[in-house]
Amino acid sequence: MACKLEIRAFFDEPTNTVSYLIWDRDSRDAAVVEPVLDWNNRNGTMDTRSADAILAAATDAGLAIRLVLETHAHADHLTAAPYIKAHTGARIGIGAHITDVQRIFRPVFNIDDLKPEGGDFDLLFQNGAQIALGGLEIAVLHVPGHTPADIAYRVEDAVFVGDTLFMPDYGTARADFPGGDARQLYRSIHRLLALPPETRLFMCHDYKAPGRDAYAWETTVAAQRAGNVHVRDGVSEDDFAAMREQRDAGQAAPLLLLPSIQVNIRAGRFPEAESNGVRYLKIPVRSKMAA
Repeated sequence: MACKLEIRAFFDEPTNTVSYLIWDRDSRDAAVVEPVLDWNNRNGTMDTRSADAILAAATDAGLAIRLVLETHAHADHLTAAPYIKAHTGARIGIGAHITDVQRIFRPVFNIDDLKPEGGDFDLLFQNGAQIALGGLEIAVLHVPGHTPADIAYRVEDAVFVGDTLFMPDYGTARADFPGGDARQLYRSIHRLLALPPETRLFMCHDYKAPGRDAYAWETTVAAQRAGNVHVRDGVSEDDFAAMREQRDAGQAAPLLLLPSIQVNIRAGRFPEAESNGVRYLKIPVRSKMAA
C-alpha cells in the first residue's frame, strides 16, 4: 500500500526544538506536532514567527489543520498550540496522564485556575488510542519515564517520539523531572525499539552531538538499536538506570523550565491578566534567609 503520509519539519534553533506539519496526501487533512511559541525570557515578550511559518506552509500546500498534537508538557519551550487553534479551529491533544503532571505542578506554582481533568486540552489520549486524520490512522503509545505523561504518535512507518529519544549519537532524555523514572524510560524506549527495524523515528530536539556539524532529527529503529550511545542493544536496564541517574544529577534545569511548565500544563494558556491588565508567571523562591 502506498504511503499517504507527508511530513515537513520546522527547526527552532533557540530551543533546539523540531515541530512537524504532517498530512494525508489525499484528503489534505493535517496535524501540527509540538508547535513552538517564540518566547523572550529576558523581557517576557513573545511572538509567533515559528507558528506563522507552519500556518503559511499549510496554506501554500492547501492543507486543513485539524489537530495540534503534544507528546507531553515540555519544560524547554512554550507551546503555540492555542495560536494554531485560534487560526484553524484545530483541537489540541495530549496524553491522558497530563492530569498526573498537573497534580505535581499545581502546588509548586500555587495554580488555582487549572480546569479539572485536563480540561484545557480538547483531547486526552489513552495508550492504544487511534486518531483519524483524513485517511491516516495515528496510534498513541504511552512512553513514560521522561515525565509520567509522555506519549509517542505512530503514523504509517513514522513515529514522533517526543523527548523519549534523541539521535543515536546524542542518546536519551533526562528522567529527573518530578514524576520521571529512569527504569520506566528504559522500558518505554524498548517498546519503541521493538517496532520494525525500518520504522522511521522523528525526534523533538537535537543539540548536535560532538563531532556532528549539522542538526538532525530523523533516524530509524535499526540505527537506534545499533548505535544509540545510551541504550543500544546490549545495554541492560540496570546499566542504563545507573548512567541516567548519574548523568541527570549533574544537569542544570532547562532555561525555560519555569515559564514553560506553567503555560504548557494549561495547553498553552497564560494566566488571566490581573487588575492592571498584565499577565504574570511565577518564580517559586526557596530562601534560607531570615524573614
